[in-house]
Amino acid sequence: AWCLSISRIPQTVTPIIVEHLGNPLLFLLAVNLLLLFIGCFMEALAAMLILIPILTPVAAQLGIDPIHFGVIFVLNLMLGTITPPVGVVLFITSRLAGISFERMSIAIVPWLIPLLVVLVLLSLWPPLTTFLPGFFLGRPGF
Repeated sequence: AWCLSISRIPQTVTPIIVEHLGNPLLFLLAVNLLLLFIGCFMEALAAMLILIPILTPVAAQLGIDPIHFGVIFVLNLMLGTITPPVGVVLFITSRLAGISFERMSIAIVPWLIPLLVVLVLLSLWPPLTTFLPGFFLGRPGF
């Protein structure tokens, strides 16, 4: 993250992404797909350290609330860690439960569907993530 910031990659990449994905919903769709894919193969903390400095300025420039973006970011990476083929959490839970990785992968599929529905709802309707923080922090409009 420090190397990315020092090399000014966020400042270089932000205008390019905003130009191509100028719509906040299109940007969130792209982020959802990117993070779900990356979450399958990469540890969540490493993905956050690499991608947050790049994607947060874009989200801010597109007018996406930081709390909303953070919740979507974390939920995507969490979904990635429980999604086959590599899902890191699947390996851990299958080992703890004493069952095979294949059996755990099949067992997790019915749980992924409601989680993906929640991800879509949170992405499309920001007040689901911003209402309570806005209410307690006294933001205007709440």
